[in-house]
Amino acid sequence: MWQDFRDYIISESENKNVKIAEIGVGKFDRIANELSQKENITLIKTDIAPADDSIIRDDIRNPNLDLYSDADIIYSIRPPSELQPYLVKLALKVDSQLIIKPLTNEDLNTGKVKMKLKNFRKASFYCLR
Repeated sequence: MWQDFRDYIISESENKNVKIAEIGVGKFDRIANELSQKENITLIKTDIAPADDSIIRDDIRNPNLDLYSDADIIYSIRPPSELQPYLVKLALKVDSQLIIKPLTNEDLNTGKVKMKLKNFRKASFYCLR
């Protein structure tokens, strides 16, 4: 499933140079590390409590917009429901595609903004744009 999630993001960025941001990396940075191996992808990882020096400290509730200003794709894996509206707000503000991979069977908390459920091979997630 994780490989399919990664492959979807790669398919959205093929044949062009893109900037991708993972928000709320935590200690599960497998997807980010695999994406960063692609030559056409510039990847930033952010978290409120970075696990290591490769992760930028940022609070999604009051984000540093400069970090995300030219991001083509923003994604978050299993973000807490109370942070999901902030992800939507940021993606809309910087005009970025947003992908949220919630916990299994978790409802999204995106307010009036509706995200589309996407099934890609064995991975299920929500997309905005």
